[in-house]
Amino acid sequence: MRRADWVPPIAWMAVIIALSTDTGSAEHTGGFLLPALRWIWPAATPSLLDAGHFAIRKLAHLTEYAVLAALWYRVLVVRRRPPAAAAIALALSIVWACVDESFQALIPSRTASVIDVGVDATGALIACVVTAGWPRPVDLVTSALLWTAMLVGCAVLVGNAVAGVGSGGLWVTTSAAALAIVARGRVSA
Repeated sequence: MRRADWVPPIAWMAVIIALSTDTGSAEHTGGFLLPALRWIWPAATPSLLDAGHFAIRKLAHLTEYAVLAALWYRVLVVRRRPPAAAAIALALSIVWACVDESFQALIPSRTASVIDVGVDATGALIACVVTAGWPRPVDLVTSALLWTAMLVGCAVLVGNAVAGVGSGGLWVTTSAAALAIVARGRVSA
């Protein structure tokens, strides 16, 4: 195992800590996420937009730790069996989530949260399950998310049409989900 193999997970850990500064605070991410959500869903109330902002931030936690665990797994599986590499990658990711949340406690615009550690650990666990040799769960989750995006998007588009309000970029995202479902079906056929 070369030292260069360790660069991606360590660099990603640095990215995670950088996002834990004031730059990654809800106030700052709201500056660009809330207008984007408002563009996608113009009829949404401020409380729905805030809920969407919150959900996106939690999905970001899930994603950044899934990436971290996958990067650690990639390094560790070279010398270890897949289950052991996945367990170590998961443990390293959870430890880093605790360090990350402890660091956030020192930043005035951020708050440390045990719930965020749980979300982070869930992302890492998902990545470890998938990378350890069980690709089927990722296919199921991807399909479920695409179908949900398409069906919910269609329902909101119909609701907006009935209410007489514009739907902004929702037409694009709903259509993209439908096209992705069709493309996945053709690839697997």
